[in-house]
Amino acid sequence: MELGLQGRTVVVTGASGGIGRHVAAQFGAEGADVVVTYRESKDDAARVAEEIGERALVVRYDQTEDGAAEGLRDAALAWTGRIDVLVNNAVTWSPDAGGPQGFEHQPDDAWLEVVRGNVEGAVRLTRAVAPTMRAQRWGRLVHLSSTLVRDGEAGTEYYATAKSALHGFSRTVAFALGQDGDILSNVVLPALTRTVRNGTITDAFGDGYAGRSALGRLLDAPEVANAIVYLGSAANTGITGQEVAVTGGA
Repeated sequence: MELGLQGRTVVVTGASGGIGRHVAAQFGAEGADVVVTYRESKDDAARVAEEIGERALVVRYDQTEDGAAEGLRDAALAWTGRIDVLVNNAVTWSPDAGGPQGFEHQPDDAWLEVVRGNVEGAVRLTRAVAPTMRAQRWGRLVHLSSTLVRDGEAGTEYYATAKSALHGFSRTVAFALGQDGDILSNVVLPALTRTVRNGTITDAFGDGYAGRSALGRLLDAPEVANAIVYLGSAANTGITGQEVAVTGGA
């Protein structure tokens, strides 16, 4: 299948590891120019860019920082003059926003960091790139959520809160932008997924999650990336405003 990504400019946030690195690499393999962002792991981002080759640009991006969205947008436009696809994959964590004490005992600065970082980060960056997509009359937005929004799990209250907000945002943005060109917005919900960074988690909880899956196993990061790249491609002409679970049937 021809994905129509040759010469498109794709911004992938949080692309230095986890699912994001595979998303960036797969877009690159399809001929896209890929902006690979990182917050702390510059060396990892550089390795992803090296895999893609000369069509990759590495940019530091911390979605909690003032002006970060505009800075990332400007870097992408200065590089290729266009932004065709945005994958909001970056995640803001706080080690103090979960744990055994109960969600109601978590300090305000900890849980607000998780909620505001994840919600405002995706919203601000989408706002920043929307005028370019309107002017081009073409664009694809893919926002990474989690099946925790659907299934729930103690200790993830604030992360799930933030991710659930993206569902309403993506759905309404699909209507707001869909009348101004071929601009589509979707949410992808992975379940627990095997990545190079989460071996401790998958070793501890993988069997339980795999038992809920129709496939009887966890998906690997490249399998989730496949769906994200399709939704962000020109081959996707009609899927918009949707929540797409990529879970192996869990």
